[in-house]
Amino acid sequence: MPYLDLPTHRLHYRIDGAAGKKPWLTFCNSLGTDLHMWDAQVASLSQDFRILRYDRRGHGRSGAPVPPYGLADLGGDVIALWDALSIRRSHFCGLSIGGLTGQWLGIHAGARLGRMVLCATAARIGTAESWHARIDEVRANGLGGLVPATAERWFTPGFRATHPATVKAVLDGFAATSVDGYVGCCAALASADLRDRLPQIANPLLAISGDDDPVCPPAELAMIAKAVRCGRHLSLPGRHIVNRESAPRFDIALKDFLTAAPCGA
Repeated sequence: MPYLDLPTHRLHYRIDGAAGKKPWLTFCNSLGTDLHMWDAQVASLSQDFRILRYDRRGHGRSGAPVPPYGLADLGGDVIALWDALSIRRSHFCGLSIGGLTGQWLGIHAGARLGRMVLCATAARIGTAESWHARIDEVRANGLGGLVPATAERWFTPGFRATHPATVKAVLDGFAATSVDGYVGCCAALASADLRDRLPQIANPLLAISGDDDPVCPPAELAMIAKAVRCGRHLSLPGRHIVNRESAPRFDIALKDFLTAAPCGA
């Protein structure tokens, strides 16, 4: 399995899809998930893109440096991967904290990005108080006790009933996440607030919301699309993990956006 060794941790990554001159597309997972959350998208898009997925620090097979982490640490990991793999420029798709990572990259490394797709995210997710309370709970009790509430937030009752194996796989991965990795990323969320800096993002941007997402409601995605220089918003059926719940429509929207005419054309 491919890894990138960094001074404080190693990053597990995977490359799929067409080789040669196809454009790069980087996927960035949500809190408490690994790179497999994008399996459906890879299957759909691998003929058109060279796809990079990775496990965020403290998640999946990646190492967990001592927390806390900051949003700059998470964005820096992406840049380190691109540098190591000689990726000069890549499209980017991130969900939840992955979407916040994308916003940071748009502000600090826009020249390395093509188009951006930010899903089920916000320029500020929750409050510092709520994330510090989550940190205290996980430190005391681990992640297992959070599974039922996470299932409620992430998937609609209908999807949980009709796709139990998919939901179980995602939640099993959540429960297996490193406590240090989860806590470190919660700390990054507690301090992340990019609302005033969104106008600096010049890359074409598609914001995708789940229409029943209680974590990052559609209004948050609409706000991002309105604040950047060239953005639009699309809402699809589902809750927080909208790329799994509305996978076929999500994949079509993603491909159409990434291959569309330049913004303003």
